[in-house]
Order: sequence, then C-alpha cells, then structure tokens
Amino acid sequence: MNSKVKIARLSIFSNSLLILLKLVVGFFSGSISIKSEAIHSFMDLLASIIAFFSVRVSDTPADDKHPYGHGKFENISGVLEAFLIFAAAVWHIFEADKKIIHPAVIENAGWGVLIMCISAIVNIIVSKKLYKVAKQTDSIALEADALHLKTDVYTSFGVATGLLLMWITKIHLLDPIVAILVAILILKESYELFAKAYAPLLDTSLPEKEIEKIRLVIQEHCSGNIRYHGLRTRKAGNYNYIDFHLNLEENLTVKEAHHICDSIENDLKSRFKYTEVTIHVENF
Repeated sequence: MNSKVKIARLSIFSNSLLILLKLVVGFFSGSISIKSEAIHSFMDLLASIIAFFSVRVSDTPADDKHPYGHGKFENISGVLEAFLIFAAAVWHIFEADKKIIHPAVIENAGWGVLIMCISAIVNIIVSKKLYKVAKQTDSIALEADALHLKTDVYTSFGVATGLLLMWITKIHLLDPIVAILVAILILKESYELFAKAYAPLLDTSLPEKEIEKIRLVIQEHCSGNIRYHGLRTRKAGNYNYIDFHLNLEENLTVKEAHHICDSIENDLKSRFKYTEVTIHVENF
C-alpha cells in the first residue's frame, strides 16, 4: 500500500471519530454550531472517501481506454469535494437562520468547547500529514482533503470561541452567528478548491513560474544550431505533461538525434517529479 492510500485511510478514520463526538455533544448541548461542525465533518468524511478511491485509481497504469493514465481522477475528486463543501456551507446558513429566528438555550457549553478544541488538535495533526504526502506526491486529491481539515481547524476554534463567549455573556445569538461565519469560510474554501481542481480538466498550462523553469532546462541543451519552439504543458492529477518541437541539423544521424532528445527528457524528469515529456524532432 503506497503512502497516498495510507494517509487517505487515516483521514477517513479521524473524520469518522470526530463526527461521532460532535454529534453526541451537539445533540446533548443543543448547539447549532456544533451540529453544523458535525455536518461539516460528515462532508469531510465523504471527501476523504472520495480521495481514498481517487488516489487508488489515479496510480493505476495507463491502459487501452486511458492511454495517458488515470491522473485526472484526482481532479474529478477535487471538483466533487468542492461541491460537497458548498452544500455543507448552504446547510450551515439555513440552520443558523432558523436559530436566529427561534433562539434556543444552549446547555453544557463547556463540553462543546472541549470537543471543538479536541477536533482542532486532531485535524491539525492529520492535515499536516496530508499536506506532507500531498506535496511529496503532488496529489490534488490529498491536498483537497488537507484543505478541508485545515478549514475545520479554523472553524472548530471559531465555534469554541463563540460557545465560550456565549457561556460567559449568556447571549445565545452568538451560536448561530458563529455558525454563519463558519459557513462563509467554507464557501471560500469550496471556491478555491473548485478553481484549482477544475483547471487541469480543461488542460490548462502549468503555472508561469514552472514553465519558465522548463524553458531554462531546455535552453541548457540548445547549443550551436539546436533550437526549440511550440512548448506546451498541462497537468493531470499529479502528472505534468510537457511537449515541444526540437529543431536539429538534418545531417545528424537518428542515433545522435535520439541521444539529444534523451538528454533533455532525462534532465526535465530529474528536475520535475511525475513528468512525461514528448519531443517532436524537426530539421532546419
């Protein structure tokens, strides 16, 4: 089992545990913000399950139906997760509005504060592990999952603060107000995740900084009469795809041209992880 699958499984386990704790304390205390956080964690659980299956599929070798591999399954996963987060935010706002119109007394707010703090600490630990593996493997699915949990950290601390202030001031409107603020953060998260996950589905180019680095690597090999043009890049899951045209002198042998192309390809692959390079050779 690879590192991506292992960390995705850990995320499923931690989210399942947090959902149980939040639901118990939410119904026990009557706090809408804690119940909203439980729903948010449920969405995180669905996202973790989606991420788990997407990283398993994305790492399978290319086949006849998918000759360019299965990397875009991770991008589809990210888009689905963005919609789940958006749905959670809408639910937060709907429930909070009801509590503003019909305020409810919150009991045992201290337990709510404790559970939110525990939730934040657990998510800090798991999200850091997810980010680490996501960075090592350039996985958009794991990065999306980590983003969920990172937002959960902020919202959990926000809910804990709201409950604590309500406990001290006895102003029960603070609970739904905090829930709405949580929803706004979740909406922002869903937009950012959707934008990042959806772009590769349209074969958007790699970031300009990365393209500039690619140009510099190619130019290192363009001595004498060697030239290149038509550089194109795209991303699918954690894989980068680079292709361009290379102009060589027509008196070179096939073996010599192949050696030049291999040198450029190996150099690019050594500097950029998970990269496929296609070079179209042309004569002057």
